[in-house]
Amino acid sequence: MGSGDVYKRQVVLLAHPASGNHASWGYQQPVLAAAGYRVIGYSRRGYAGSDIGPADDPGSQAGDIAAILDVLEIDRAHVLGSAAGGSTALDFALAYPDRTRSAIIASSLMSIQEPDYQAASSRARGPWFDGLPVDARELSPSYRAGCPDGAAAWMAINALNTLGAPKQPLMSSITWNTLGAMTTPTLLLTGDADLYMPPAVLRTVAKRMPHAECRIAQDVGHPIFWEQSEWFNATILDFLSRNSG
Repeated sequence: MGSGDVYKRQVVLLAHPASGNHASWGYQQPVLAAAGYRVIGYSRRGYAGSDIGPADDPGSQAGDIAAILDVLEIDRAHVLGSAAGGSTALDFALAYPDRTRSAIIASSLMSIQEPDYQAASSRARGPWFDGLPVDARELSPSYRAGCPDGAAAWMAINALNTLGAPKQPLMSSITWNTLGAMTTPTLLLTGDADLYMPPAVLRTVAKRMPHAECRIAQDVGHPIFWEQSEWFNATILDFLSRNSG
């Protein structure tokens, strides 16, 4: 394959969690590239040294994705987001459906603006939750116990975030109605030890989305892409192969 052919490949754009940045995807980028995709990872505003931008014009995360694709002269992309990046990817898919081949939303609260959903999500955690260190909130007990080097590497990526991210509004209203009307092929993922998005809550969301598939990773916490990268990669590659038309 010639060097120019890489720009003709289907694109997978990666939107990182609030605990991560462009460096979060080391287990995914080479695998996706080897499968024939052009892979784009970036740090959102304020993450890992990325420019915060003007204080009076924070833009939107979905709008920033559109701007990246415009600069790179990309018409359409698969968008994959984890945790806070899942809200980014979902907002992009809703705001720019004609530019979204598919959406993969992993371990994300998805910024769903429904009182019943928000109440159930809050009950999954308690007043003790926000006081926990980031690794205790996100990494599963099994991973912290069995893979200390991996946990340390994950924390080192988190430590790159020193600037503080601006508050960026959604472009879309994310409600049961808008999710139910969504026709973009969508894959919803979570881990069975994820305190943010327990499987029961994700299944409730999936029932509201006729075009969504739902998969649950076993013995894994919030960052599935990191803790169980082989399962994550195989699952998303299968989904992408079926939705790359």
